[in-house]
Amino acid sequence: IIHAGHLKYLNEAKSLCNILVVAVNSDESVKRLKGGKRPIVTLGERMEVLSGLRSVDYVTWFNEDTPYNLIKFLKPDILMKGGDWPINKIIGSDIVLEAGGVVESLSYKENVSTTDIIEKIIDLFCK
Repeated sequence: IIHAGHLKYLNEAKSLCNILVVAVNSDESVKRLKGGKRPIVTLGERMEVLSGLRSVDYVTWFNEDTPYNLIKFLKPDILMKGGDWPINKIIGSDIVLEAGGVVESLSYKENVSTTDIIEKIIDLFCK
């Protein structure tokens, strides 16, 4: 579920680079990380929405629990993650920093998350 926090991250990320590649967890990866009822929106649909955003140049996916192998393969000059992640906890930061690249923790938008949105919907319709 794309929300205002995602848009803020993507727009900020694009302002820091020439080409923005967004990597998305596969459906299987999301299930392992978030539980059997997730994802709400399929990988194909998430990729289609992201590819339609002006700030996004390319969209790819990974099936592992982290994008570490994808980052190792792509070797980006800049690696960015949402602002709730400290740089030393961003997966793949070691690869990018070792190659002389930059790792950024983007600005954080408070009280906006997919989990919060799902919980509001459940509260509204199921209680």
